[in-house]
Amino acid sequence: MLKKISGILALLIGIFLVYLMVWPVPIDPVAWNAPPNPGYTGPFAENNILADIETLSIGDNHGPEDFAQDEAGRIYAATHEGIIVRLQPDGSGPENWAETGGRPLGSEFDKTGNLILVDALRGLLSISSDGEVTVLTDTADGIPISYADDVDVAADGKVYFSDASTKFPAESGSNEPSVLDIIEHGGHGRLLMYDPATEQTKVLVKGLNFANGVAVSHDQQYVLVCETGSYRVLKHWIAGPQKGQTEPFIENLPGFPDNISTGRNGRFWLAFFAPRNALLDKLSNKPFFRKVIQRLPNLIKPKAAVYGHIIALDTSGNVIKNFQDPNTKYPKNTSVMETDQYLYIGSLTAPVAARLSKVKAGF
Repeated sequence: MLKKISGILALLIGIFLVYLMVWPVPIDPVAWNAPPNPGYTGPFAENNILADIETLSIGDNHGPEDFAQDEAGRIYAATHEGIIVRLQPDGSGPENWAETGGRPLGSEFDKTGNLILVDALRGLLSISSDGEVTVLTDTADGIPISYADDVDVAADGKVYFSDASTKFPAESGSNEPSVLDIIEHGGHGRLLMYDPATEQTKVLVKGLNFANGVAVSHDQQYVLVCETGSYRVLKHWIAGPQKGQTEPFIENLPGFPDNISTGRNGRFWLAFFAPRNALLDKLSNKPFFRKVIQRLPNLIKPKAAVYGHIIALDTSGNVIKNFQDPNTKYPKNTSVMETDQYLYIGSLTAPVAARLSKVKAGF
């Protein structure tokens, strides 16, 4: 009897090993060499400054990915439910202001008072002051915009935004496409520009590994775009003698960069979704084993660690602010919006919004 049981177990183990070796998966991983993780040292030294955040109600919604502020000082949060929640200038009185019918992510007001936002499922949208939603564009170079992620509006009205992955379209209620794109590292992301004067959409940069946050520089000379899967932020010149060129702005970050935004006094704010994963880095140049990881049951797959982290960068890409909370109850930070008094911090999953007093943060 024992011999029979052992034989059955051996057969099951053999079947499982074959499954791990050959079962089809949607990714075709590309070998690359992840840079050594700097960890939480030097300019990223661990602290708990983000533990001083206060939370704000967003009603029955959750996942306030990004924030925007209108001329009256009111705060707008893009939520998982597809609803844009409007808060009063003091952070009170949440109300469901508009609904996109998809999953709104990055947002920014233009000079005419329209809320320009990207919806992962619908593309680039504009919402008028009365809540009317218009699709501005959902294709670029004949290719559908399948994962619109973040956006910024330049002083001349041009809209710069990211298409995170042309291979793995966004799906409502799941971050699986982002995981697939990052594990594959196949360069399916794009930086795009929409010109409202011509209603044309142009591809500025392609081949990015999960194109994410977008921010136009204070002097309007370049656009920053986060390349989440490569732990870095790139600078793409849109004016001057280097126009059209792309170069690193900051590399080898200790986590997965999400959205980036222009702040006050020349600052850029960058939020980290999660710390880097040691196993994923170790397997960066081993495509076969990344396929094996993808075949593992969800219960035992590597998971993103819970860690609160945002930083500020100067115009040279140097870290000038570093706010963390290793034990955060407000996880998966996605964005930062700076106002006169606060830093509003986004989250992919939280049932509330959060902000950090600049006085408490020491600046």
